[in-house]
Amino acid sequence: MHKEKEKREKHESGRTKKKTDGAFVNPPFYCDYGKNIEVGKNFFANYNCMIIDVAKVTIGENCMMAPNVAIYTAGHPIHPAARNYAYEYGIEVTIGDNVWLGGNTVVVLGVHIGSNVVIGAGSVVTKDIPDWSVAVGNPCRVVKKITEEDKQYYFKDRKFDDEAWEVIKDL
Repeated sequence: MHKEKEKREKHESGRTKKKTDGAFVNPPFYCDYGKNIEVGKNFFANYNCMIIDVAKVTIGENCMMAPNVAIYTAGHPIHPAARNYAYEYGIEVTIGDNVWLGGNTVVVLGVHIGSNVVIGAGSVVTKDIPDWSVAVGNPCRVVKKITEEDKQYYFKDRKFDDEAWEVIKDL
């Protein structure tokens, strides 16, 4: 199992422009070029990730993608006369640090997702999402700002020993 993980990490990191520490991609992974994709440390993409990298895709550190996430930088004219000439253009996508993209999320060209953001499963992100947001839906919209109170929410009914609590409380 460990050798398989190393083999995948080597293969996938070779497809992207920037070499990263701790990047892991569960296959299958699809992209157009690979050279237009930059990911930060501890990047994780689950099964069936698709990044259409006609333009640059920059993904920050500690970002995680659930299965079936798609990022599109390619666009085509809306008028059929221009579209029939196979014209294609690209607009970059930028995703900040500490972002979680839920399953079946689609991010379209030109979108900038801030840092410390959670995008809910099934969302179609068509507009920029600011830092420290939870956003969901089609079209995706901010439904909540992430605050310090959210840090404690998942720990409120749990008992930790003193050593574990010291780690958690400083997160």
